[in-house]
Amino acid sequence: MIYRNFDQMIQAVKAKKYMKRCAVAAAENRCTLEATVSAYRQGIIEPILVGNKRAIQDILSEMGNSSSEFSIVDSDSPEESAKKAIEMIRSGEADCMMKGQIETWTLMRSILSESSGLRTGRLMSAFAMLEVPSYHKLLASTDGGITLYPNLVQKKMIIENAVAELKKFGVINPKVAVLAAAEIVSNRMPETVDAYELKKMNERGEIRDCIVEGPISYDLAISKKAAHTKRFESPVAGDADLLIWPNITAGNITAKVLVRSCGAKTGFYIAGAKVPIIMVSRASDSEERFLSIVFGVASLEE
Repeated sequence: MIYRNFDQMIQAVKAKKYMKRCAVAAAENRCTLEATVSAYRQGIIEPILVGNKRAIQDILSEMGNSSSEFSIVDSDSPEESAKKAIEMIRSGEADCMMKGQIETWTLMRSILSESSGLRTGRLMSAFAMLEVPSYHKLLASTDGGITLYPNLVQKKMIIENAVAELKKFGVINPKVAVLAAAEIVSNRMPETVDAYELKKMNERGEIRDCIVEGPISYDLAISKKAAHTKRFESPVAGDADLLIWPNITAGNITAKVLVRSCGAKTGFYIAGAKVPIIMVSRASDSEERFLSIVFGVASLEE
């Protein structure tokens, strides 16, 4: 199913026959618990709260919830919480996993461990969905959270990850914008060279099931008017389904500007693992965490 906004996605996951079991690593955080409790109350997930049991119980009580309603697994540290949550995925006790009050890289070290059982042989990348008020559909983006400065080969894999994920959301043959500051290829801006080569890979059939345009600026990717003004012709212009950031800095900053200053909504998870790893910034509010849960659950088959 193709979703035009998060409200449609929320209704779809609420209509699923079974709630998905979500292991929450380092759950002793109010925003995390607000989001997971809300998702539980709406019939979206059965949370398994992993972390400092006493702290989790205290926060739940402050929120007016009885801790006896929830499965709580005690843990002495964020690292131990991550390992216990991963073990639940490996043993089949959980369908997905969520990051709580734990550093991203601390969690990723555990996930990327050979013993985690979560690796698939694919590059893991952060896959996000944005609902931007001024745009006519949901807009996917990658990788603004995991791969710092991807090389050409990694960018190819990041695109392939995102295209595979978009199929789960009904987006077939997505329009992919490989972003740069300008449309001119210049060795002085290496991201433009990579973008051009990714477009050629797509034309040669080396990147499949999508239409790749690059280099292309952000304004041309999302605005037909801007593309017309600059006489830039492409099926991707003004109708992009997927934005490819040149590096983590560009992706992270742009996404936060859209959310914090432009009223956008977002959710994201790690793609390329055996199950979606629902990831949020530790500064994310409960709504962003809730939408990330919805987004991750929507990617799971019934």
